[in-house]
Amino acid sequence: MAKRVHQPREDAEFDFILRMSALPVLAYFTGTWPKAIEPCRAMDLVVGVIADEYADRLTAVRTDITRCPAATERYGITGAASYVLLKDAEPVAHGTGPSTTAELRELLDSHL
Repeated sequence: MAKRVHQPREDAEFDFILRMSALPVLAYFTGTWPKAIEPCRAMDLVVGVIADEYADRLTAVRTDITRCPAATERYGITGAASYVLLKDAEPVAHGTGPSTTAELRELLDSHL
């Protein structure tokens, strides 16, 4: 995973990252249960590439559903691997993954 991807350990840290980021935030939600592991690994690869390419345009945050339940609920996340693009902590786009890098680029380019 790219070094540019934040990994909050709890909801308070997730909220802190949102408040401190001057850039839009791409939050993607992961899980560790058996059916979630492969899609989440695929999403890690896609977002890792995106985080490096868009480092000057967005903040990437890998959010564990079990560690950040309030953020998961707040943004209507119902499963892993899902993502939401936030501007000023408000969702502007969302989806489920794993998306391809090209699909995620297209989505981001239309909103950034």
